[in-house]
Amino acid sequence: MKKILIIDDEVNVGLLLSKFLTRNGFEVSTAANGSAGMECLKKEEYDLVLCDFRLEDTDGREMLKSIKSLYPKTGVIIITGYSDIKMAVELIKMGAYDYITKPLYPDEILNTITKAIETQYALHEGTANDYSSPAKPASPKEIKKQVLTGEFVVGTSKASKELYRQIELVAPTNYSVIILGESGTGKESVAKSIHMNSQRSGQPFVAMDCGSLTKELAASEFFGHEKGSFTGALYTKIGHFEMANGGTLFLDEVGNLSYEILAALLRTVQERKVKRIGSTKEIDLDVRIIIATNENLQDGINKGRFREDLYHRFNEFAIYMPPLRDRGNDIMMLAEHFLKVANEELDRNVSTFSPEVVECFMNYRWQGNIRELKNVVRRATLLTEGNEIAMKTLPLEISNYRVSALEPSVTSTISPATGGESKEVKHDLKNAALGAEHETILRVLREVNFNKTKAAEILNIDRKTLYNKMKAINLK
Repeated sequence: MKKILIIDDEVNVGLLLSKFLTRNGFEVSTAANGSAGMECLKKEEYDLVLCDFRLEDTDGREMLKSIKSLYPKTGVIIITGYSDIKMAVELIKMGAYDYITKPLYPDEILNTITKAIETQYALHEGTANDYSSPAKPASPKEIKKQVLTGEFVVGTSKASKELYRQIELVAPTNYSVIILGESGTGKESVAKSIHMNSQRSGQPFVAMDCGSLTKELAASEFFGHEKGSFTGALYTKIGHFEMANGGTLFLDEVGNLSYEILAALLRTVQERKVKRIGSTKEIDLDVRIIIATNENLQDGINKGRFREDLYHRFNEFAIYMPPLRDRGNDIMMLAEHFLKVANEELDRNVSTFSPEVVECFMNYRWQGNIRELKNVVRRATLLTEGNEIAMKTLPLEISNYRVSALEPSVTSTISPATGGESKEVKHDLKNAALGAEHETILRVLREVNFNKTKAAEILNIDRKTLYNKMKAINLK
């Protein structure tokens, strides 16, 4: 369980935050002033500290220095009022992960805290960063140690080795980077490892999910706004560019942004200046930009959905993320890592995978990539009663896939005329998929002695759909 310390001289704020975070699975301690907070920190280490900037006996700046001198790995989030925005940016440059402005909103707090803890884990796994000075570029061996995060694990496959080589090449530079690859392959983790192994590692790493932004919200999130600049602008907000100043800004799913926002982004990237909505003051930027997408941006350019000039600004270096199915033995290395994490999260002691599960994992297609594998292992760990993950704990689409993928009849298809196997080998994907589906239906029906109600339930389809599929393969 992650431990959080709240330092706030407003007792009600501390109490409400404590109850909210406790309900969300954190172990929480509170302190009413800076001195009490430091006493707590001297007794034990915390994963994260939430600290109000204005305390009765000190301020957030001094608290940040003291916390980092005791525990460099501990994340710090500063709680500020409207007038503390400029200071908050300075604190981020000093090593604070982020700031939260009052009034406090539960969803914003929880999201920021979760990302802060994940980021601190990624930054310090196997290393100890000194926030007072930029880190030196790491050697390939060090990169392999530091790349271990929740979404990407050191691997030995040819694809992984090539990926490490590219990280080693681009990390020490200031190049903008495009990370390409399917959803779930760990693009954000690679962006973090590039940042960690650069001269900017002591500065903020700010991640932004462009896929969740509406057209109206995007400009404010990117560039920030002044209080009162538009209806609903109740307080001054710093945009992600300004938050990442001096460090790295990671834009995920950038292909989903509107053409108007792309035009505004181009100006900011070209001039390296940002201006908040409602302000006339331009702020100089020193930001490295890393973008990620699972879309074909060239296709977007051809269809007029993405700006070609912006694409070339971003595309100073491109990294392709290999899908999990192409990473060979890395699959089980990842599975072992996620098992370890799940054991810690669920307080379990599951130690291994059965040989059948290993075989299944190695042959499954993993369309959801690393994210899918992580979820499958967490689910299986929860369902396992002993110390070995067995086939019965896997989702049906995975355990059933194992049969159609591994048996010799995988290259055969079910003849629509007879319901029996045809020895003709089909190489196109449509026939292969139909063959696998028909084999799975036939196998499940045999297992339940052709009880169609039970078969439909196991296959996760309704009886009518099952009857139609049986009719299609002439199976009575």
